[in-house]
Amino acid sequence: MIEITTLPEKEIVKGFVGKFIHTDTITLGYWDVEEGATLPLHSHFHEQITTVIEGKFELTIGDETKIYENGLVAVIPPNVVHGGKALTDCKLLDVFSPVREDYKF
Repeated sequence: MIEITTLPEKEIVKGFVGKFIHTDTITLGYWDVEEGATLPLHSHFHEQITTVIEGKFELTIGDETKIYENGLVAVIPPNVVHGGKALTDCKLLDVFSPVREDYKF
């Protein structure tokens, strides 16, 4: 059993504080995001699934921008440019495959 509140945390991008669980094939990322924090457009070779647990998050995937709220899920294919902005304080859950080695600390 893993208690999320006991995981070490790290600010990866200004306003994005993450806690991570890694298996052999995936990384789970639990994020606390400050209102107004911006994730610059970027891409990576990982497939990513993002779920908004709390708050409102504006997410751009490719050339499409949508506002995601509690319970909405976005699937981001590998190598697709994406980024976003927290419209409120947010809690997000990301699943990455393969493992995000850069999020191991």
